[in-house]
Amino acid sequence: MKVNQLANELGITADTVRFYTRIGLLNPNKSPVNGYKVYDHKDKSRMQFILSARRLDFSVEEIKVIFSKTDHGESACHLVRTLVKQKLAETERQFNEMVRLRSRLAHAVEQWSTMPDNLPTGNMICHLIEGSHQTDGTPARINQDDKITLTPTEVK
Repeated sequence: MKVNQLANELGITADTVRFYTRIGLLNPNKSPVNGYKVYDHKDKSRMQFILSARRLDFSVEEIKVIFSKTDHGESACHLVRTLVKQKLAETERQFNEMVRLRSRLAHAVEQWSTMPDNLPTGNMICHLIEGSHQTDGTPARINQDDKITLTPTEVK
């Protein structure tokens, strides 16, 4: 089947099929008649696997490693289990950070809803953010990665 046929059968764009072909995850044969790429059932199965793996947040590089193992007759299941456990742990870490962020945002909305809008001064841009502190009294600071970190207030 041609690229458009494969894409239509899987409900994806032809560009998606071309992308995975270009990076080597799909290896269609070329038609001796016209030189067009011809995708077979193996390519369709691989594309379905790619789509499923991407939905589980597997990277292209991880999928390449999985395919490399299976192409050499090895089982990739142990690797897949390990990667899924790592992804679950990272997702839980991110989820917990999002819960903390949600709490900070809800607290800010509650506190700021009754505060006046102040005009900026030479030293202050928006008093709502600049006046916000964590529960322990330390101001929130932004680091180079745009992540909120806590820094103790300097004592002079």
